[in-house]
Amino acid sequence: MIRVNLLPHRQIRREARQREFGLMALFSAVAAIALVFLFYTYISGKVESQLERNQRLETAIANLDKEIAEIKDLKNQINAMLERKQVVENLQTNRSEAVVLFDELSRQLPEGMYFKSIKQQGSVITLEGVADTNARVATLVRNLASSQWMESPSLIEIKAVTVNAQKQNLFTMKVSLKKNHPDSDSASVSATSKNVGQP
Repeated sequence: MIRVNLLPHRQIRREARQREFGLMALFSAVAAIALVFLFYTYISGKVESQLERNQRLETAIANLDKEIAEIKDLKNQINAMLERKQVVENLQTNRSEAVVLFDELSRQLPEGMYFKSIKQQGSVITLEGVADTNARVATLVRNLASSQWMESPSLIEIKAVTVNAQKQNLFTMKVSLKKNHPDSDSASVSATSKNVGQP
Protein backbone atom coordinates (compact mmCIF):
# COMPACT_ATOMS: atom_id res chain seq x y z
CA MET A 1 0.00 0.00 0.00
CA ILE A 2 1.44 3.36 -0.95
CA ARG A 3 1.37 6.17 1.61
CA VAL A 4 1.12 9.69 0.37
CA ASN A 5 2.23 12.51 2.64
CA LEU A 6 -0.32 15.23 2.19
CA LEU A 7 1.46 17.76 4.51
CA PRO A 8 3.10 20.64 2.73
CA HIS A 9 6.82 20.44 2.25
CA ARG A 10 7.41 23.83 3.90
CA GLN A 11 5.58 22.81 7.05
CA ILE A 12 7.91 19.82 7.47
CA ARG A 13 11.00 21.95 7.07
CA ARG A 14 9.64 24.51 9.55
CA GLU A 15 9.04 21.82 12.15
CA ALA A 16 12.53 20.41 11.58
CA ARG A 17 14.03 23.87 12.07
CA GLN A 18 11.97 24.38 15.24
CA ARG A 19 13.26 21.06 16.57
CA GLU A 20 16.82 22.06 15.73
CA PHE A 21 16.31 25.47 17.40
CA GLY A 22 14.89 23.82 20.51
CA LEU A 23 17.83 21.46 20.68
CA MET A 24 20.28 24.32 20.21
CA ALA A 25 18.51 26.39 22.88
CA LEU A 26 18.56 23.42 25.26
CA PHE A 27 22.25 22.85 24.53
CA SER A 28 22.98 26.57 25.04
CA ALA A 29 21.08 26.58 28.33
CA VAL A 30 22.94 23.50 29.54
CA ALA A 31 26.25 25.05 28.45
CA ALA A 32 25.37 28.34 30.21
CA ILE A 33 24.40 26.49 33.39
CA ALA A 34 27.66 24.54 33.23
CA LEU A 35 29.67 27.73 32.74
CA VAL A 36 27.84 29.45 35.59
CA PHE A 37 28.47 26.42 37.81
CA LEU A 38 32.15 26.34 36.87
CA PHE A 39 32.47 30.09 37.46
CA TYR A 40 30.69 29.83 40.81
CA THR A 41 32.91 26.91 41.82
CA TYR A 42 36.02 28.87 40.79
CA ILE A 43 34.90 31.99 42.70
CA SER A 44 33.94 29.93 45.75
CA GLY A 45 37.37 28.30 45.70
CA LYS A 46 39.05 31.68 45.49
CA VAL A 47 36.91 33.06 48.34
CA GLU A 48 37.65 30.04 50.52
CA SER A 49 41.36 30.33 49.72
CA GLN A 50 41.32 34.04 50.60
CA LEU A 51 39.43 33.32 53.82
CA GLU A 52 42.03 30.71 54.74
CA ARG A 53 44.80 33.21 54.01
CA ASN A 54 43.02 35.83 56.11
CA GLN A 55 42.70 33.33 58.96
CA ARG A 56 46.39 32.48 58.73
CA LEU A 57 47.24 36.20 58.72
CA GLU A 58 45.03 36.83 61.74
CA THR A 59 46.67 33.94 63.59
CA ALA A 60 50.14 35.25 62.66
CA ILE A 61 49.16 38.79 63.75
CA ALA A 62 47.86 37.45 67.08
CA ASN A 63 51.13 35.55 67.60
CA LEU A 64 53.11 38.71 66.73
CA ASP A 65 51.02 40.73 69.19
CA LYS A 66 51.84 38.19 71.91
CA GLU A 67 55.53 38.36 71.01
CA ILE A 68 55.42 42.18 71.04
CA ALA A 69 53.78 42.10 74.47
CA GLU A 70 56.48 39.70 75.67
CA ILE A 71 59.17 41.97 74.22
CA LYS A 72 57.65 44.98 75.99
CA ASP A 73 57.57 43.00 79.23
CA LEU A 74 61.21 42.01 78.72
CA LYS A 75 62.11 45.65 78.04
CA ASN A 76 60.36 46.70 81.24
CA GLN A 77 62.23 44.01 83.15
CA ILE A 78 65.51 45.10 81.55
CA ASN A 79 64.80 48.75 82.47
CA ALA A 80 63.97 47.73 86.05
CA MET A 81 67.18 45.69 86.24
CA LEU A 82 69.19 48.62 84.86
CA GLU A 83 67.63 50.96 87.41
CA ARG A 84 68.47 48.55 90.25
CA LYS A 85 71.99 48.19 88.83
CA GLN A 86 72.33 51.99 88.76
CA VAL A 87 71.15 52.23 92.38
CA VAL A 88 73.65 49.56 93.42
CA GLU A 89 76.43 51.33 91.52
CA ASN A 90 75.50 54.64 93.16
CA LEU A 91 75.54 52.98 96.57
CA GLN A 92 78.92 51.43 95.83
CA THR A 93 80.26 54.79 94.65
CA ASN A 94 78.79 56.85 97.48
CA ARG A 95 79.14 54.50 100.43
CA SER A 96 82.15 56.45 101.72
CA GLU A 97 80.60 59.85 101.00
CA ALA A 98 78.96 60.19 104.41
CA VAL A 99 82.25 59.46 106.16
CA VAL A 100 84.10 61.96 103.97
CA LEU A 101 81.31 64.51 104.48
CA PHE A 102 81.40 64.28 108.28
CA ASP A 103 85.19 64.37 108.28
CA GLU A 104 85.25 67.48 106.07
CA LEU A 105 82.61 69.25 108.17
CA SER A 106 84.51 68.51 111.37
CA ARG A 107 87.70 69.87 109.79
CA GLN A 108 86.03 73.08 108.62
CA LEU A 109 84.11 73.67 111.87
CA PRO A 110 85.67 76.50 113.94
CA GLU A 111 86.01 76.27 117.71
CA GLY A 112 83.18 77.59 119.81
CA MET A 113 80.37 76.13 117.67
CA TYR A 114 78.76 72.81 116.90
CA PHE A 115 76.15 71.29 114.59
CA LYS A 116 72.77 70.23 115.88
CA SER A 117 71.74 68.49 112.64
CA ILE A 118 73.05 67.73 109.19
CA LYS A 119 70.57 66.84 106.44
CA GLN A 120 71.39 65.90 102.86
CA GLN A 121 68.97 65.96 99.96
CA GLY A 122 70.66 65.12 96.68
CA SER A 123 73.76 67.31 96.53
CA VAL A 124 72.42 70.00 98.92
CA ILE A 125 73.34 69.79 102.61
CA THR A 126 71.39 71.72 105.24
CA LEU A 127 73.33 72.51 108.41
CA GLU A 128 71.80 73.64 111.69
CA GLY A 129 74.03 74.54 114.61
CA VAL A 130 74.95 76.75 117.52
CA ALA A 131 77.79 79.31 117.69
CA ASP A 132 78.91 81.60 120.49
CA THR A 133 79.47 84.54 118.08
CA ASN A 134 78.43 85.62 114.61
CA ALA A 135 82.07 85.82 113.62
CA ARG A 136 82.45 82.07 114.01
CA VAL A 137 79.49 81.52 111.65
CA ALA A 138 81.18 83.80 109.11
CA THR A 139 84.39 81.81 109.51
CA LEU A 140 82.48 78.57 108.85
CA VAL A 141 81.00 80.07 105.68
CA ARG A 142 84.48 81.03 104.45
CA ASN A 143 85.89 77.60 105.33
CA LEU A 144 83.12 75.79 103.44
CA ALA A 145 83.61 78.08 100.43
CA SER A 146 87.27 77.03 100.24
CA SER A 147 86.56 73.32 100.84
CA GLN A 148 87.56 70.84 98.14
CA TRP A 149 84.37 68.84 98.72
CA MET A 150 81.77 71.59 99.15
CA GLU A 151 80.83 74.85 97.49
CA SER A 152 78.31 77.71 97.46
CA PRO A 153 77.56 77.99 101.20
CA SER A 154 74.64 80.28 101.96
CA LEU A 155 73.48 81.44 105.36
CA ILE A 156 69.71 81.11 105.61
CA GLU A 157 69.05 82.26 109.17
CA ILE A 158 70.88 83.30 112.29
CA LYS A 159 69.26 84.40 115.54
CA ALA A 160 70.46 85.15 119.03
CA VAL A 161 69.07 83.16 121.97
CA THR A 162 69.90 82.87 125.65
CA VAL A 163 70.42 79.37 127.03
CA ASN A 164 71.41 78.90 130.71
CA ALA A 165 72.26 82.60 131.02
CA GLN A 166 74.58 82.30 128.02
CA LYS A 167 74.07 84.15 124.76
CA GLN A 168 74.17 81.81 121.76
CA ASN A 169 73.51 82.15 118.04
CA LEU A 170 71.38 79.54 116.27
CA PHE A 171 72.11 79.35 112.56
CA THR A 172 70.88 77.49 109.49
CA MET A 173 72.85 77.30 106.28
CA LYS A 174 72.99 75.32 103.07
CA VAL A 175 76.00 74.11 101.15
CA SER A 176 76.35 72.04 97.98
CA LEU A 177 78.61 69.12 97.20
CA LYS A 178 80.96 69.83 94.33
CA LYS A 179 80.05 68.41 90.94
CA ASN A 180 83.33 66.63 90.43
CA HIS A 181 82.55 64.33 93.34
CA PRO A 182 79.95 61.56 92.88
CA ASP A 183 76.59 62.15 94.44
CA SER A 184 73.30 60.28 94.48
CA ASP A 185 70.73 62.42 92.67
CA SER A 186 68.45 59.46 92.01
CA ALA A 187 67.03 59.52 95.53
CA SER A 188 66.79 61.98 98.36
CA VAL A 189 69.02 60.91 101.20
CA SER A 190 68.51 62.37 104.66
CA ALA A 191 71.22 61.90 107.24
CA THR A 192 71.02 63.57 110.63
CA SER A 193 73.88 63.88 113.06
CA LYS A 194 73.34 65.22 116.56
CA ASN A 195 75.86 67.49 118.27
CA VAL A 196 78.75 67.01 115.80
CA GLY A 197 81.79 68.92 117.04
CA GLN A 198 80.15 69.91 120.33
CA PRO A 199 82.74 71.30 122.76
